[in-house]
Amino acid sequence: MNDEAIAYEQLTNAFSKAYEQLKQIHLTDYQKLFNRVSLDLGKTTAPDLPTGERLKRYAEGREDKNLEILYFQYGRYLLISSSRTPGVPANLQGIWNPYIRPPWSSNYTTNINAEENYWLAETANLSEMHLPLLGFIKNISITGKITAKNFYDVNGWVECQNSDIWAMSNPVGNFGYGDPVWANWNMGGAWLSTHLWEHYSFTQDKGFLKNEAYDIMKGAAQFCLEWLVEDKEGKLITSPSTSPENKYITPDGYHGATFYGGTADLAMIRECFENTITASKILNRDADFSSRLQQALIRLHPYKIGKKGNLQEWYFDWEDEDPQHRHQSHLFGLFPGHQITPYTTPVLADACRKSLEIKGDESTGWSKAWRINLWARLGDGNHAYKMYRELLKYIDPDGLRTNYSGGGGTYPNLFDAHPPFQIDGNFGGAASVVEMLVQSDENEIRLLPALPDAWESGSASGICARGGFEISMKWENKNLTKVSVSTKTDGKTMLRSGKKEKEIILKNGQKVEIDW
Repeated sequence: MNDEAIAYEQLTNAFSKAYEQLKQIHLTDYQKLFNRVSLDLGKTTAPDLPTGERLKRYAEGREDKNLEILYFQYGRYLLISSSRTPGVPANLQGIWNPYIRPPWSSNYTTNINAEENYWLAETANLSEMHLPLLGFIKNISITGKITAKNFYDVNGWVECQNSDIWAMSNPVGNFGYGDPVWANWNMGGAWLSTHLWEHYSFTQDKGFLKNEAYDIMKGAAQFCLEWLVEDKEGKLITSPSTSPENKYITPDGYHGATFYGGTADLAMIRECFENTITASKILNRDADFSSRLQQALIRLHPYKIGKKGNLQEWYFDWEDEDPQHRHQSHLFGLFPGHQITPYTTPVLADACRKSLEIKGDESTGWSKAWRINLWARLGDGNHAYKMYRELLKYIDPDGLRTNYSGGGGTYPNLFDAHPPFQIDGNFGGAASVVEMLVQSDENEIRLLPALPDAWESGSASGICARGGFEISMKWENKNLTKVSVSTKTDGKTMLRSGKKEKEIILKNGQKVEIDW
């Protein structure tokens, strides 16, 4: 492939068209995807100002519901614009980078950032935008088989802390000199594989599950199954293990990163195993392997609650070196996972709440966006909204300056300030809006599960739910008034909102409208 010739042809074609013509081509291209979802959060008194001025006004605590909508829809626009190339997902800066050597090399950091980029793909009705990541995962599963055998002497496939456009899967860290706090992590395959299941869960595309997803999911599960070892109590754990990118303090004062049986590892393995088991049953394949995964699930070291009432991050109830650390990977089971909910595991959900309270609300851009989603999963819409407002804190452009301690925010062009610019905060923030309005699993759809007081009246259309459903709804005074549900496949689910519930059964192409 002659890259120079391709670039020259594309530039020549672009320069041959007038600005207005290029703009119209762009509008026509993206709006057919963008216009699937609409959001109205009720009346606003905010003036129509330039975006930077609106952000400054908003930072003073002023109301601007249209800015909140804009940030959500802007996230969808960014995904449409940066995730269209097969096998090449949006990287840490999406596609917007003015530097020869960008921050973190515009790579794929798979201990959160690459995955967070795609939290809104299915829920915000942009399923096709998920495909570049899914194709990328397929590529990593190929290189990851070599890494699994050469570095860990196990079968299946593995992905470590970072990857790139060539699907690098091996451990990183300057040939052994990198800090283990990030360089020794190897759960990228377990986490990435959940995206394959999510795509099936929303689309119900059995052809995709059979022909594209299942073998990759099985390979990720195979690695985890063989990587697990027994602890002194006969429970299965990972060893060595880290909790991205955090450190503990032992009772005798030792500060460390590597240990065994980390909560984050085991949460990701649980999700990987459960998804693979369910896929195996749907496809009626690999009953023996599925049984092995089921037996391993039962033997996994369980979640533990620490003396502070928090969900333990470490195997032992150790202190954190930095209690407000930006990473909260041990809460994976609450979000983006599905093992912990206020409805099915209230004690563990309360422990997650305590962990978030200890963490606090101030953090970098992508981390704050993750915490908003976590608070939404806990059903606390007002806390989620408080942090959503903080995510839109005005930040002056600061180039390449990295400042984890200063907290994140938003630049005048609405790019997320990690700082510096890192696009996962945009995508995670947009995803959190949906989590406040609609949450779902394979059996039920919860409508307005974390609606903040500030959004007491409004409407949304085109939101997607697991099971292949699409939702439109209206609400007034924080109560659902109307909802319509459609599906492109046969499906059954339970709708829940407030204290009411209603089971619906739809055939392919059917739509039901309900006065709630």
